[in-house]
Parts: sequence; structure tokens; C-alpha cells
Amino acid sequence: MVQKLNVLQESASQTAGPYVHIGLMPTYAGNAGYYDFEIGETPITEGAEGEIIEIVGSVYDGTGWAMRDALIESWQADAAGIYPGTEGADPKVSGHCRFAADAETGEFTLRTVKPGKVKGRGGVFSAPHISLWVVARGINIGLQTRIYFEDEDNSADPLLARIEQRPRVDTLIAKKTAEGKYRFDIRLQGAGETVFLDI
Repeated sequence: MVQKLNVLQESASQTAGPYVHIGLMPTYAGNAGYYDFEIGETPITEGAEGEIIEIVGSVYDGTGWAMRDALIESWQADAAGIYPGTEGADPKVSGHCRFAADAETGEFTLRTVKPGKVKGRGGVFSAPHISLWVVARGINIGLQTRIYFEDEDNSADPLLARIEQRPRVDTLIAKKTAEGKYRFDIRLQGAGETVFLDI
């Protein structure tokens, strides 16, 4: 029997607020020891093959303020472009990481292995990239985006090719700042708004 809509109504949606850190990163939220270890602390372990890189950035709101309560999850392939759980994947690369913006500066840091090209359907390759999921105050549903690298050939990437407003492609490109170091900022709205994906 279908329930009548006038009996129970959907409650109002709410933003993640501070609670997402308490549930997903209790040590960061000041509850150290809640878990023996926190899931997703690092996407790699000692001995991972490939170039170890560091990506630093901030999540900015529409006013240009760095959001110090942003929490991000990342997923990626290993240095050979193989996802974890797939035959031939590097066992030292889990591919998943959960990290947060610094409560004082609003900057986040992701230390990982630089992913390789990923072979897709029909033999089409995606350029090396890292997928991100972003939550913070004011975001009702987590936002999906990607990080690509300016020192890689991104010209044939199928996702980037679908972005009609070509200047916006640049919002998905991490800038190299030093050997093995990149800067990638996420802008939620306004000038330079990051391209978000409907996944």
C-alpha cells in the first residue's frame, strides 16, 4: 500500500555542518582514539610504485573565503593507471583518501602517487587524474570534481573534451609549483568556479 503524502512529509535538507568530521574523521574533530585507525588516512603505503606527489589547495566559497571546515575524499588509479581491486594493480595503492582543510589556514594537503593514464571503453584513455568528493557547510549534497595535471597531455581526455566552455577546463588543472608538488584550488561559485560533475 502506498503511503499518503499528507501523513509523513519529507524533512528539510541540511548541510553537512561540523558533523561530517565527527563521523568521518573523529581524530580531526578532537575525538582521538574513537577508532583504532581512521579509514582513508592515506591512499598509499610505503613502497608504492611511481612518483610520490603532494597536492596543496583550498576550497573557496563565493566570497573568496577559504572554507576551513571542508572535507574531501579522493579516488584514483595507481601509477600504471590500474584501479585497486583490478588484476595487476599495485597492492601498495588503496586509491582512496579522506582529508580535511586545516582549521586555521583552510589549506588541504594530499600526498599520493601520481596516477597513470586509465584505459576505458573501446581502448580510449583518460588522462591521469584524481576524482574528488567535497563536503562542507552550505553544501547539501557532496560535490564531485577531478584533478588533472598541467604537465600531462590532457588533450584527448574524454571528460575534458565534453566541457563546452573551454576556458573552464583550466579549473580542473593542478599547477606544478615544484618537483613533485602541485597547487589545486576549488572555487564553489563566482569567477573561476570549478567544474563540478553530475555523477
